[in-house]
Amino acid sequence: MHLVFNPWRVLSGFLLAGLMYAAPASADKARILIGIESATGPAAVSRYRLTEYLQTRGCEADVQIGAAVRGLALAFFPGSPGEAEPVLQAVNREGKLPVPVWVTRKTSGMRGLDELQGRDLATVAGNDPLGASLALIALQEQGIVPEPGQLYEAGDYSSALGLLLHNNTYAAVSELGFLKPFLARNSLVVSWQGEPVKAAGWYRQTGWNKRAEICEQALAELQREDDPQRFAIFPEWVYGFALPDTQDSEDRTQ
Repeated sequence: MHLVFNPWRVLSGFLLAGLMYAAPASADKARILIGIESATGPAAVSRYRLTEYLQTRGCEADVQIGAAVRGLALAFFPGSPGEAEPVLQAVNREGKLPVPVWVTRKTSGMRGLDELQGRDLATVAGNDPLGASLALIALQEQGIVPEPGQLYEAGDYSSALGLLLHNNTYAAVSELGFLKPFLARNSLVVSWQGEPVKAAGWYRQTGWNKRAEICEQALAELQREDDPQRFAIFPEWVYGFALPDTQDSEDRTQ
């Protein structure tokens, strides 16, 4: 058997090996990973619209639904994931930290939280503390623990209000900034109002590097009113994102 030496085959093998070695480094240099926990809306459209927006701002990123993806540079959480501080805080319609509330119909004549004992209530599904836990803690402080059959879990804040307006529940949780436009025209009243909270936000993850700062700047300029579809994967009360120092200074001056 005769072996035929083919220099082109050897050369192409070296080139292929070089490309396979260089590809991961090149891909890593070009894009970063961004994760969003607990998508609540039409994720496919929102993910595309958000990715498109980030690219126009110089942020080359792959947006993933889920915050457990390996190698994330930035992740959005609807509530604080622990002791870490967010690099950007989610703010409400008024550009302020969110405020949890219980809302009822004016015709209910409710004078205090103790009147929610034994009533059907609407909460919001998911990990957003404004959608359930903060408002339920306020009830617990009054000695009220609703039975499971008394809690109606809606998919979003609009649906929770819908349950209230259609007399399916006696009260509903909401966020003050999101709620305000609905109060007067629907004869609603805030029955309980909590303190502003540092709830949702963007957090740096183990895959963070300097290139992610461009993406952080782009996210800080993102506003729901510019394109509501981009925000369908965030809690319904979120209208934008702000630097924590800005919000802290506003809280001190109020």
